[in-house]
Amino acid sequence: MRIALFTEVFLPKIDGVVTRVLRTLEQLQALGHEVLVFAPGHPPSNYAGARVVPVNAVPMKPWYPELKVGLPTPNIAREIEEFAPHVVHQVNPVVLAAYGSLSAARRDLPMLASFHTDTPQYADALGLAPIRRAGTRYLRFIHNLAEVNLCTSPQMVERAEAMGIERVDLWPKAIDTANYRPDRRSAEMRARLTDGHPDDKLMIYIGRMSKEKDLRELVEPLRRLASRGVRLAMVGSGPDRDELEREFAGTPTVFTGYMSGDDLAAAFASADVFAFPSTTETLGFVALESMASGVPVVGARTGGIPFAVTEGESGLLFEPGDADGFTAALERLLFDDELRVRMGAVGRAEAEQHSWRAATERLVEFYEEAIDRHWARAHTLSSYSLPMRLFGRPMPRPTDLAPRLVDGVPGN
Repeated sequence: MRIALFTEVFLPKIDGVVTRVLRTLEQLQALGHEVLVFAPGHPPSNYAGARVVPVNAVPMKPWYPELKVGLPTPNIAREIEEFAPHVVHQVNPVVLAAYGSLSAARRDLPMLASFHTDTPQYADALGLAPIRRAGTRYLRFIHNLAEVNLCTSPQMVERAEAMGIERVDLWPKAIDTANYRPDRRSAEMRARLTDGHPDDKLMIYIGRMSKEKDLRELVEPLRRLASRGVRLAMVGSGPDRDELEREFAGTPTVFTGYMSGDDLAAAFASADVFAFPSTTETLGFVALESMASGVPVVGARTGGIPFAVTEGESGLLFEPGDADGFTAALERLLFDDELRVRMGAVGRAEAEQHSWRAATERLVEFYEEAIDRHWARAHTLSSYSLPMRLFGRPMPRPTDLAPRLVDGVPGN
C-alpha cells in the first residue's frame, strides 16, 4: 500500500505526536508498505525507509515559537500526483495537514485523519480563546473530509464526536517496552536528577514545557513535601521553561533540558513517581513510557490519562486543580514503598500488552476501511460541491491494490 502522510510536527521536534508518527513509520516499513511524508521545517530526508518532503515553515510566534507551521507550495501537488497514493493520512490537520486534506479531496483520494491534540483547548491555554469557536468549526470541516477519523483514547473519541467530527474510531495505544524498562535505572542518573541527593525521594516530569501542560500545579505539592526530603526533576524544554525556572526557584528542582536515547530511558527508570498534572493530554505517551519503566504515575483525571493509567493499579489520579488531592496522591506513592513497587510492576505488565506492531496493523485495517468507503461511493465531479467541480482534478483509482469486501460486496 502507498500512503501519503501529512504531519504538522516531525523531527527534529520531539513530542508525543512525533513519537507515534516515528514508531508507525518504522512498523509500516516492516510490514512492507511505502510511505511518503510531508513535514514542516528541516526534517531528515528519509526516516525508516520513507522519503520525507520538507515544506517551508515559520515559527508560531509569539505563542509557541518551537512549533513550525508548514506553508503549502505547488511542489506538494506534484509529489502527490507522482506518488499516486492509495490513501492520504493527515496527522492533526490544522495548516499543512489541512492542506493535505484539501489536496486529497481535489484529487478524489481516500483519506484518514488522526486527532491527536485538542487544539481548541490548547488555544485557551495559549491565550487564543477568541478563536476557539471558529477553530472548532474549521477542524470539524477538515476532519469530516476524511472517510475515517482516529483518536488515541476513548476520551478523545468522545471529545471529537462532541465537536461534530464524524466516522470516529480508536487508534490503539502502544508503547516501546524494549527501550523503556525498569533495568534502565541508573545510580549516576539518579544522582544527576536529585542534584547529588540520591537517597531523597524523586518525582519526575518528562515532556514539553508549555502553558497547556499545567506544570505550575507541581509547585504547591513540592513545597509541602520538600521538608520530607522530596525532590523534583524536570526533563525537557519548551516555550515556558524560563518562566517555570523562575517560579520553581527556591525549591529542590533540577531542570535538565532535553534528553534522548539511553539517557532518557535512564531518567524514566531512575525516578520514584512520575508527576503528570497536564489536563490537555489526548493520550500521554510519557505516562506509558513511565509505566514501561516500572515507575507509577500520578496524573490528572481528565483527557486521555485515565485511558493510559489504570487508577489504583498502575498509578493514582487526582481531580484537576485539586492541590490537596495531588499532594496526597504523590505523598502516598512516594512514602509507601510496597505500594509503589507493586504499582510499578503492574504498569510494566500493562505496557507489555500494547505493542507498536499490533497498533500499526490495526491502523492498516483503518486505511483499508477508508479506501473501501471512498471507492464504494460513486465518485464523479458532478457529485462534488461547486468548488470541487470547478477546480477538482481527480486522479484515477490505483489498480495495484486488490479491493476488499464492503458490506459483503467488492468496493468499487
